[in-house]
Amino acid sequence: MRAITVAEIIAAVSIIGLILLQDRSGEGSSAIFGGSQTGGEFYSRRRGMEKILFIVTIAMVVLFLGLVIYQLALSNR
Repeated sequence: MRAITVAEIIAAVSIIGLILLQDRSGEGSSAIFGGSQTGGEFYSRRRGMEKILFIVTIAMVVLFLGLVIYQLALSNR
């Protein structure tokens, strides 16, 4: 197995883990689909560990997409 494939698998598993670690208590999508909204404010700011997890998740997704594009470029040669 090539090193790029192993890196893609590690990145994919990391993304899944990071998504599962994120806070699910927000009412963002439930408010869109008719759920109740407490406080009258739809937008909430991320702070502390929640913000770090969010940024790391985005970075891992960008890394994963970069690896996939790189592997596609290598396979077209």
